[in-house]
Amino acid sequence: MREENYSIEKLEARIDYTFQNRELVMQALTHSSYANERKINKIKDYERIEFLGDAVLEMISSEFLYGKHEEMPEGQLTRTRAAMVCEPSLAACARDLKLDRYIRLGKGEEMTGGRERDSIISDVMEALIGAIYLDGGFEKAKEFIHRFVLSDLENKALFYDAKSILQEKMQKDGGDVHYVLTGESGPEHDKIFSVEVYQGEKFLGKGSGHNKKAAQQQAAYEALLHLQDH
Repeated sequence: MREENYSIEKLEARIDYTFQNRELVMQALTHSSYANERKINKIKDYERIEFLGDAVLEMISSEFLYGKHEEMPEGQLTRTRAAMVCEPSLAACARDLKLDRYIRLGKGEEMTGGRERDSIISDVMEALIGAIYLDGGFEKAKEFIHRFVLSDLENKALFYDAKSILQEKMQKDGGDVHYVLTGESGPEHDKIFSVEVYQGEKFLGKGSGHNKKAAQQQAAYEALLHLQDH
């Protein structure tokens, strides 16, 4: 049912790219658990194609930073690139595309919450890049990465550094921040955690996520956006 609701045609429309070889995109979306459950069909999983996509992403993001920040030294370039293409960042980019909904998972992996794991979602994002590279060449892969990974970097950086940025801001005001778990919902394998962040007794923001760390990050980001507005 998932494959019917989230067809390859819909994904192609979402990313504005039509594959000449559909087998490549199907491979990019296939987790090893799905492939292992269907050994007779010899279905390929995304691991090899992800390896290629990772290399393409590193090259294109390096080129982007090298051209955009002419005065940035090598060490800072390396750290900035690592933050841009880290697992949580890629997973967030993938979720923006609803790519997590297209992943083909085995029943066991599905039941244990694999579809929500940043590690799997980010791997599939890299595999999709590899598939586009193999299917359409370097320039098509570059277009995809610039549009869906390297866009809106300031807001992405604010989100991923939200907890440390908020802590630093609040310390300048004379107080630390602390996070309070306010609720849990959903089944054991797919829980949603709700968190609020405070400075002393002052409410700053709230957030939710599939783990406490993600919920805290969302709460810190909301707090920063509120502080910016005021």
